[in-house]
Amino acid sequence: MTVTPALEVVEYTDPACPWAWGSEPKFRFLRAKLPGARWRRVFGILFDDDEDPAPDPAAEAAWYAKFIDTVSEHTGAPKPAHLAWVARTSWPSSLAAKAAEAQGETVADLVLWRLRETTFVHGTPADDTERALAAVAGVPGLDLGLLRTAMESDEARACVREDWRETRNPCPEVLDITAPGPHSGRAKHLEHHVRYALPTLTFTGRGGRFVVPGWRPLREYLDAARAATGARPL
Repeated sequence: MTVTPALEVVEYTDPACPWAWGSEPKFRFLRAKLPGARWRRVFGILFDDDEDPAPDPAAEAAWYAKFIDTVSEHTGAPKPAHLAWVARTSWPSSLAAKAAEAQGETVADLVLWRLRETTFVHGTPADDTERALAAVAGVPGLDLGLLRTAMESDEARACVREDWRETRNPCPEVLDITAPGPHSGRAKHLEHHVRYALPTLTFTGRGGRFVVPGWRPLREYLDAARAATGARPL
């Protein structure tokens, strides 16, 4: 008999998102605190394939490095000494992270961590297949050949494409947020789409659905999880 978990957590994220990178410690804590929950990552593609290249890549990298500095001031997360370039696309890292899930939760978590480090520690984003594979080589328990085959498959691309669509169909709760910054989590209005701000977590259970978008204190995530399961807040 299949047992439905009392809580489902959906994490809208991207390997190259600085706010998601800064949220890693909180999310690891949450996963440890919610061992019976079904936790699903949705890779929202922060940098899409169809975006026009920057006319001045060096200037773009300098601007984005300052943005990462600003985010790091709020999150306390590590930042690169020098950002060589801005990720040209989120697809390769997202495909690698998605494909790694077939090799188990522990491996998938380590793979995503290594992919994030390429931007936020080394300053050389894993924005093509070879960089992504090089970044995760040596992850304990990872079959690198199997990962390459999986991330280049039509199935992996279809899964990430579905993640792309899901991220661009945000729930009503995030459309008109008026909470103060630094990152309220209000949905992003792009040229052709609206998408969740990254990261956003949704908690769904017998108590209903609760959304915690953007940069929020740990207490808000814990309260949302309890409310979703129908438990009383502490």
